[in-house]
Amino acid sequence: MSAIFGIFHRDGRPVNPEELARMQAALAHRGPDGAGAWHDGPAGLGQLMLHTTPESLNEHLPLLSRDGRLALTADARLDNRDELIAALDLRDRPAARLADSELILAAYESWGERCVERLLGDFAFAVWDRREQQLFCARDHMGVKPFYYYCSDRLVAFASEIKGLLALPQVPRRLNEVCVADHLALLFEDPCITFYQDIVRLPAATTLLVTAAQQRTQRYWTLDPTYELRLGSDQEYAEAFRAIFSEAVRCRLASAYPVGALLSGGLDSSSITCTARDLLGAQGRDPLHTFSAVFPDLPESERRRIDERVFRDTVLASGAFVAHEIRADQLSPMGDLARMHWHQDEAFFGPNLYIHWALHGAARQQGVRVLLDGTDGDTTVSHGWERLAELARRGRWWQLYQQADACARHYRSSRWWFIAQLGFAPLVPEPVTAAWQTLRGRRQPPWGDRSVIHPDFARRIGLAERVAAFSRPTRNPWRSARQKHAAALSSPLLSSTLELADKVAAGCGIEARYPFFDRRLIEFCLSLPVEQKLHNGWDRIVMRRAMEGVLPPVVQWRKIKANLSPNFQLRLLACERERLEAVLHEHVPLVADFVDLAALRQAYQQYAGQPEQFNSEAIMVYTVANLALWLHSKPLTRDLSRPEAPVSYTEEPQPLANAP
Repeated sequence: MSAIFGIFHRDGRPVNPEELARMQAALAHRGPDGAGAWHDGPAGLGQLMLHTTPESLNEHLPLLSRDGRLALTADARLDNRDELIAALDLRDRPAARLADSELILAAYESWGERCVERLLGDFAFAVWDRREQQLFCARDHMGVKPFYYYCSDRLVAFASEIKGLLALPQVPRRLNEVCVADHLALLFEDPCITFYQDIVRLPAATTLLVTAAQQRTQRYWTLDPTYELRLGSDQEYAEAFRAIFSEAVRCRLASAYPVGALLSGGLDSSSITCTARDLLGAQGRDPLHTFSAVFPDLPESERRRIDERVFRDTVLASGAFVAHEIRADQLSPMGDLARMHWHQDEAFFGPNLYIHWALHGAARQQGVRVLLDGTDGDTTVSHGWERLAELARRGRWWQLYQQADACARHYRSSRWWFIAQLGFAPLVPEPVTAAWQTLRGRRQPPWGDRSVIHPDFARRIGLAERVAAFSRPTRNPWRSARQKHAAALSSPLLSSTLELADKVAAGCGIEARYPFFDRRLIEFCLSLPVEQKLHNGWDRIVMRRAMEGVLPPVVQWRKIKANLSPNFQLRLLACERERLEAVLHEHVPLVADFVDLAALRQAYQQYAGQPEQFNSEAIMVYTVANLALWLHSKPLTRDLSRPEAPVSYTEEPQPLANAP
């Protein structure tokens, strides 16, 4: 992942080159292949380069238009290059010599702010218009590329990471207690919030326009839950999925360096891996590197829930891979926490992030710069469980019974559980559910019945109202299955997850790419009839059919997913008991205003007594510990009246302790 950064003095003051130098130094780890900065009057832009695509090898940023009116900085990989080259009439130049940033600048010159509607791929960019004295910024459809900014009456600054903004003396470092509450409640629905009151995220599929007098954000893409694709047969749907999915993978193989893929043995990662293997082979390119986590030393009872080696090995046995693995059962979930906090700039919720650190470290050692990742394939394709509620809502009782019975046979559960919990329960209005829980004495705070959030803090923040406001749209019992699917695909949780992953990849000099977040694939999967998502007990049925002849059948038709929680629960306590207990005692003042300490200590005692049994308690303890240790490392203020001096972020990241 490359980095971008920039400044616009809204009061007209000229940019001091030292300001850009501070930001560049803070983000240096993201640009091993060079850096550039430009400034003119009140505006300045910068970029740090990580070469990945062949076209990026000759890319130099910031980029100026021929007439000098526009300046652009970008972290981008475009998937519709040929289409843009034709539309922009750039065919007189060799495509291999046209960098993606040049296409974006040409698109902005031709179409202005609406250029983002014509771009396909992963991007974050900013354009300074000298004539209009305005800054225009944009982020890709799903938020793969990060974009943070600070905006006051006098200054707007942006960067790929928060540390780039904190390098400026003008940017305050005030703790955002609303974000603290969200973190403790595991609420990830605010698309803009950060742990810093004055720093915000630009949401996915959103543009930002700033002039001296105005600031405006605008969403440029939304999903359409009303459109349904109608084809002639199951086979036609499967063939269409396979074509779009293969194209999504092909676009993400563009690289001048070795390519890798994360491979667990699940349906999503295996589909990406096998498709990429076939495409690379057809292009005569080097074989695909795969990176997997294994857990051979876990107790047998726990290993059964997590071990996917039989599926992974079946994929690898199909040939043409260079396989690598890490021993995740020898890692600590908090072993690299200080380094993680340095890269993330915030407390974070990522119980399995330590595994990703190690996998990316292994990829770095192999010279891989592009790593394919199957994150959230479930969300894109959809398990299709909403079909049961839709059948119940339409009164199709016999079909509901048939589908529930098939699900029960697949998952060795009760058909009546599927009918009650997935068929009828979603149709009950939330007020009715709440009233029933109250009558039974089981009414709990909306953020969970085992939370350790201090009640006074929750009331002061208005957490109950905040949770209700974000969850209200999802509680409409009359939403169609497609509307629910669209809501899941639009959740800010996805961009939050991508931001975490981006910083992991950047810390290892890698660009992560996500075929399941291809806009074309997302729109296609959303448009599918619900019976193409769940049929006769098989979830993600269209994808399973599409992978015929690509995946080994044992993987194509596997029924269960692995659960990584056993390794997290056991390794956290085995490796970090001393540090967890230090949080309960030495770091208590840092979180005392936010956390019910008695509830926290009780949760820890339950978890410490039987670590394999108390997953919710382990998560609570980890979440508080992550927050407390981050607060301990940061000179933040809760005084709303004054900014703090900038903290230095210029030290070079050291090798990750968990990296092999």
